[in-house]
Amino acid sequence: MELTIIKGDGIGPEIMDVTLEVLKAVCADFTYDFVAAGEGAIATHGDTLPAETLASIERTGLALKGPLSTPSGGGYTSVNVRLRKHFDLYANVRPAKTLVPGGRFTGVDLVLFRENVEGLYSGDERWEEVDGHPHGRGVLTASNSRAGMLRFVDYSYRAAIAMGRQRVTLVHKANIMKALSGIFLEAGLEVAERYKDVIATDTLIADDCGQKLVRWPERFDVIVTTNLLGDILSDVAAGTVGGLGLAPGANMGDKACVFEAVHGSAPDIAGKLIANPTALLLSAAMMLDHVGWKDKGDAIRHAVVSAIEAGERTGEIGGKLNTYGFMKAVLARL
Repeated sequence: MELTIIKGDGIGPEIMDVTLEVLKAVCADFTYDFVAAGEGAIATHGDTLPAETLASIERTGLALKGPLSTPSGGGYTSVNVRLRKHFDLYANVRPAKTLVPGGRFTGVDLVLFRENVEGLYSGDERWEEVDGHPHGRGVLTASNSRAGMLRFVDYSYRAAIAMGRQRVTLVHKANIMKALSGIFLEAGLEVAERYKDVIATDTLIADDCGQKLVRWPERFDVIVTTNLLGDILSDVAAGTVGGLGLAPGANMGDKACVFEAVHGSAPDIAGKLIANPTALLLSAAMMLDHVGWKDKGDAIRHAVVSAIEAGERTGEIGGKLNTYGFMKAVLARL
């Protein structure tokens, strides 16, 4: 099976090297196609998302990527947004689970599904001159389609059921954005009716969800929501379990699937070998589940959790290991 590999920028190559060693240890029989993307690809290809990178993902339908940087200014669009739009990766999947003992919260085990290609991140944006100032007004026109919302929510329910989940919370802002968020809520409730005998559903307004998520994250099972709300709430959920360094992610579509560490490229610590590779390791485990190698994905998850519980951790979660020290701790458990 062929797999597209994007090492990424900043700490990306370091954590990807660790992840590839762990995939080798569980005998994940991939053939790798290494391609470039992000800020580093500008010097070699003149583009943050080269044509050969797109061609590779089109061929393999499967990619694992490290964090990417988008240069400030210069008219560069977010590489991640370009990838999602190009391949119509309409569902972003973000688990958050307690891994580090003794933290503020225990027993957190939720999955957030975020619509990934419509909403406030897909709209037409422009500046308008007001009172002689060229940036006198910022205007964004956004849209959610009924077809897009039904497709995304139905995927989320089917995935949640396959995971053995018990309850979906539809998170919206339809009390204010009655059309833009209302169409999501309408679609969500329509899909919920189809699956009512299999999985329960409730609804929450986004701000109420936010305050509940930072007080009782362990009460949530599955959150399904729109693009901007999902972007915000998934980071909040990650914060309840120790931060983005522990948060895996997947972008799912009918043409391709891209698994990623959702944290940034952290250029300030690149090359220091102190980055935590857990997020990318757990993303790779999700990828293994997707291709039907759940036993290999479970082996990685067990090894990562076992190392962390034993106190073999990187610095930002209370340990003393560097990146490769943590890799050795994981490999020793495989």
